[in-house]
Amino acid sequence: MTQGLRKYLKILRISLVERLAYRADFFLTTFLRFLPLITTFLLWEAIYRGSGTDQIAGFTRDSMIAYLLLVQISRMFSSMPGLSTGIARDIRDGNLKKYLLQPIDMLWYLLSYRGAHKIAYIATTALPYGVLFLLFHEVFTLPSAWTWVAYIVSLLLAFLIGFFFEACIGVAGFWILEVTSLMYIINIVNFFISGQMFPLDLLERYPYVLDVLNVLPFHYLAYFPAMVFLEKKQGTELLVGLLIEALWALALILLSRWMYRLGLRHYSAYGG
Repeated sequence: MTQGLRKYLKILRISLVERLAYRADFFLTTFLRFLPLITTFLLWEAIYRGSGTDQIAGFTRDSMIAYLLLVQISRMFSSMPGLSTGIARDIRDGNLKKYLLQPIDMLWYLLSYRGAHKIAYIATTALPYGVLFLLFHEVFTLPSAWTWVAYIVSLLLAFLIGFFFEACIGVAGFWILEVTSLMYIINIVNFFISGQMFPLDLLERYPYVLDVLNVLPFHYLAYFPAMVFLEKKQGTELLVGLLIEALWALALILLSRWMYRLGLRHYSAYGG
């Protein structure tokens, strides 16, 4: 157990060094991520001016800006670009056998690699994000110590949910030759129902829709961590939310492991 853990921690360290070697790429990616955020700011500015009201679904203009910024942090942890398609491509092209010929589990290896990627990304984007948050510091109220703990836990669980959800899609490549189209559709749907575009509270007129979204794992990828930081989730609601998020993380871990083992039984290592 300890030896296995050390193996994946070493993979994490090596991957971290590799990712930090491409700092310019990280900065460019971060800059490109800011462009749609600015567009979203302008959109909501126009909505508030046109609505003639100070609040929309309990969000003031300032709290909406804070929410949108916090969603970027949530997505920094939970987004896994290229993971599912990379897994499916390795399966399709026969490159999966490189994991089978070594004492390395593919999913744990990729988890270590993505963990290193996230650490490197956070380290190299801390300055530009820090400047952005400093510019909008007036829209934030620092939460309590307990809220900070809950927020960090929600982000770590969002990372696990994001990783193992995409891993499940990628492992489906054992049975589906191409998952790119499937992932494209999922990403479009996820953009809306995870709360990236707007807080899900705006759907308060449709309580049944909210009930369904609160059960699904997607809103834990963006909406829930942001709401935790803003202290709009407190007490029992917060604890239940964290429990459900943890259960989703566990369920997706078990599902991805089961799918992977089942797929290996039918794997023929074509290509490569």
